[in-house]
Amino acid sequence: MEKLQAIRGMNDILPEQSLTWQYLESVFQKVVAGYGYQEIRFPVLEQTQLFKRSIGEVTDIVEKEMYTFDDRNGDSLSLRPEGTAVCVRAADQHGLLYNQQQRLWYHGPMFRHERPQKGRYRQFHQFGVEAFGMAGPDIDAEIIQLSKELWRQLGLTDYLTLEINNIGSAADRKTYAAALSAFLETRKESLDEDAIRRMHTNPMRVLDSKNPAIQQILADAPQLSAYVGEESREHYQKLTSLLGVLGIVYKENGRLVRGLDYYNNCVFEWTTDILGAQSAVCGGGRYDGLVEQLGGKPTVAAGFAIGEERIVLMLDELNKVPAHALRPIDIYVVVATQSLLAQGLVLATEIRQSLPSLGVLCHCGGGKPASQMKRAFASGAQLAIILEETDSGLAQLKLRMLDDSNRSEIIDVDQMCSKIKEFIVISR
Repeated sequence: MEKLQAIRGMNDILPEQSLTWQYLESVFQKVVAGYGYQEIRFPVLEQTQLFKRSIGEVTDIVEKEMYTFDDRNGDSLSLRPEGTAVCVRAADQHGLLYNQQQRLWYHGPMFRHERPQKGRYRQFHQFGVEAFGMAGPDIDAEIIQLSKELWRQLGLTDYLTLEINNIGSAADRKTYAAALSAFLETRKESLDEDAIRRMHTNPMRVLDSKNPAIQQILADAPQLSAYVGEESREHYQKLTSLLGVLGIVYKENGRLVRGLDYYNNCVFEWTTDILGAQSAVCGGGRYDGLVEQLGGKPTVAAGFAIGEERIVLMLDELNKVPAHALRPIDIYVVVATQSLLAQGLVLATEIRQSLPSLGVLCHCGGGKPASQMKRAFASGAQLAIILEETDSGLAQLKLRMLDDSNRSEIIDVDQMCSKIKEFIVISR
């Protein structure tokens, strides 16, 4: 019988890999809590119209990438390809946005049917933060500052570049899109199939083209900055001033438009050269019209999303995960004889209760002491506690370091916790 395999582009995360994920998620949760953001959780399955109305029908995500199907009632449903629209739906449905300010965060799997490659998968994971009800550039600055703080705590600051752009209001972009479409029409014979398809339906998506020939053509195209209104210019100027005060270095990128239609005013991305073609690890901006677009009351908003897979790749590539985060087990309890099994379990429980920051693995399943010690060394633990019998038949404890020092000491049970602290560094 043929063995079943995971679906291509939907990857298992194995125990040794999950340690980096756990570390990243713990740091993210600590950072967002420090900024007063609260967690929201929502389903992975939504009505397809939610994404068509928010992301835009003439986008790669909606046209090519969504996992969409009709359920038994004939309703069109889609696995969520991103989190912002779902967060807006959930917050509005439950009355969180009416005359209120909200700072929310979420994380979990998203789904897009793309060609799998390093850093881009069909099931991928995102962190997101969304802030509602704050119109000024200060909230834009705060969410950028929050992302920068995450990079600082992860040790990634030197490997990431902040790119920002002002894409103006929806009306500004409509005027610009008409000018860009007219320009592209004059170069139609040199455009590829994708650019021709988008030229009249969503010409700003052409700016995202990865085709070098198209980018060369766009060098002569009208600049979006020339079409941005005064209100957006003022907002953007205040934002860049705040970033300067906060000491946040940025690069202005006039081609940065993001791949989702709901953005307005400031958009930004954090990029890296560590991951090759998949350079963007975080992106966001303002989306002041989205709540109303989805049927809610007019509500200003801003946020960003981070691709977890890409940050995990960076952390592993740069060896930025602390040693203690990669060591789930600190102490391995070796039970030398079958008669001491119950005492071994009790001993492990006492350590966990007295020193709750430590991971304690009590050997189960029998085996000779030498075999158990091999498992202790392989576990990555710092210390073995060996429960053995003396010649008189009484139980005794031996502490043994699992490093090159081979330091060991026989102790009394009532000394156990104080001696553990002498032997190992408790860094959790």
